[in-house]
Amino acid sequence: MQYKTFFSLILLLFFVLGCTSPKKKSTVKIVTTTKTVDVKKEKRESLLLQEPTLFLDEKNAIPFLFDYQQNDLPNQVKISTRFGEIFIELLDEAPYHKANFIYLTRLGYFNDTFFHRVVPNFVIQGGNSDHPNTSKKRREIGRYLLPPDLKKGVKHERGIVSMPSSEMDNPHRLASPYEFFIVQQKGGAYHLDGNYTPFGKVIKGMDVVDAICAQAVDEREAPIDNIRMKIEIVKN
Repeated sequence: MQYKTFFSLILLLFFVLGCTSPKKKSTVKIVTTTKTVDVKKEKRESLLLQEPTLFLDEKNAIPFLFDYQQNDLPNQVKISTRFGEIFIELLDEAPYHKANFIYLTRLGYFNDTFFHRVVPNFVIQGGNSDHPNTSKKRREIGRYLLPPDLKKGVKHERGIVSMPSSEMDNPHRLASPYEFFIVQQKGGAYHLDGNYTPFGKVIKGMDVVDAICAQAVDEREAPIDNIRMKIEIVKN
């Protein structure tokens, strides 16, 4: 009887230990879940190079850009495409448009957008795409328009970078802050003067602009093959 009692106690001990051991698995599940949340957060934040300091709207955009352009802003940016690089000098004559373009460039907004409109012997237009990340970036930055700055005497000569009017109901030709166009037309496109705000000029890479403007387009003036871009600040 003593041996039976002894073996019964040993079996009972193994049974109790066996029932308690699975508790270790719950810790692994918690750690895995935490890692998953962190990864999703990193993906969300990676859409912009840095978080916007302020969600911009029609009330605060101009005061924000006024303060932003008081800083010592750079004067040049580089647009990289599969056709080569375009170097642009930004003009002090349009301080709000210049500040807006630098701000969006620093946020990484333009990266992976397209030259989405090409009109042969006229302009190439960029800053949009059909990728959902582009719309998401716009929602993170804000919804606002820029007033025209037309009294500085800058003409729409070949190589000028200007800002198109918004497609919204827009009798005052307020500019869409997320897009821009480059005049490719030889001899200039001076009929645009007084309607759109020039804020930069190409100082190197007009051959690239010409190559983009020669691409095949569909009935919407969209290139058949997407022309992706990346824009970076050129350090002085």
